[in-house]
Amino acid sequence: MTLDDLIARREALLAARYRGVRTVEIEGRRITYATDAEMAAALTDLERRIAKTESGANRRIVRTTADKGL
Repeated sequence: MTLDDLIARREALLAARYRGVRTVEIEGRRITYATDAEMAAALTDLERRIAKTESGANRRIVRTTADKGL
C-alpha cells in the first residue's frame, strides 16, 4: 500500500468518524465498525503505518553491555 493510499484511507475514516457514521466506503469496499473504539484503533494503525512509510526505515534498538571482567 502506498503512502497516498494510506492517507486517503485515514481521511475517509476521519470524515466518517466526524459525521458520526460507522460505515466507510473505500475503493468500492464498504467497512462497518461496531464501535468508535474500533474506528480509533484503525486510525491509530493507519497513523503508525503512515509514520513508518514516511520515515522510510524500520526502527532498530541497539543495546550494549559492558563489564570490568572481574
